[in-house]
Amino acid sequence: MSKYEARWQTVKVDVENGIGWITLNRPEKRNAMSPTLNREMIDVLETLELDSDAQVIVLTGAGEAWSAGMDLKEYFRETDGQPEITQERIRRDCSQWQWKLLRMYSKATIAMVNGWCFGGAFSPLVACDLAIAADDAVFGLSEINWGIPPGNLVSKAVADTMGHREALYYVMTGETFTGVQAAQMGLINKSVPKEQLRSAVVALAKTLLEKNPVVLRYAKQGFKRARELTWEQGEDYLYAKTDQSNYRDPEKGRKEGLKQFLDDKTIKPGLQTYKRS
Repeated sequence: MSKYEARWQTVKVDVENGIGWITLNRPEKRNAMSPTLNREMIDVLETLELDSDAQVIVLTGAGEAWSAGMDLKEYFRETDGQPEITQERIRRDCSQWQWKLLRMYSKATIAMVNGWCFGGAFSPLVACDLAIAADDAVFGLSEINWGIPPGNLVSKAVADTMGHREALYYVMTGETFTGVQAAQMGLINKSVPKEQLRSAVVALAKTLLEKNPVVLRYAKQGFKRARELTWEQGEDYLYAKTDQSNYRDPEKGRKEGLKQFLDDKTIKPGLQTYKRS
């Protein structure tokens, strides 16, 4: 029995062999993101961040969908007309987990896209560090089809990952594309046949589990911040990140890695990870 069994209403969490599996669990709604789900995801991410048994996080969806985006009824229609402060809190919860928490999360994150991924789901998709999808997963920026431009940070998400012409084409037409096409456009890392999806994600997670978790955290955070900085700012920031990593790393990975390469002659850093004790 999972230690998180039935803790959340709209999200299922399992921890197994170092991997924290987060499943958006509204299959009857294609895992559309409601205000309740958004609030629960904040708690889920904050809880797993402190769970030492979960070193790599996988985000997926129950049933045939990853997520159909925002719940049009619960997130939009039922909140229209509510006090402004209530609407602001609902929007804040959405951004808090989909972008602010997930994008700079302290652990490696993988999106396992098992099916439909539409609209608002692009924000957490891109906020995850890495993404693997089923070949036949269906992606779409469908907002244009029901009368709004892509909201929240969806446009920013696709602008950061897809080519200009490709992203704008799907923003303006609302046409769908497959997991294979998503990989070709750089929205995800790769696609695989659906029956191989879980094993491909587990293999990637195992690779990440071999890495020094402190260094892995600062490596990914440094890369993401560097994309927003000038060259001069990036140089200062990344040197500071390296110093921070060296100081906070209980394994002293830099020292051990150099020892195994230069003194022990037991590893080739270009081809393998240093042996962690």
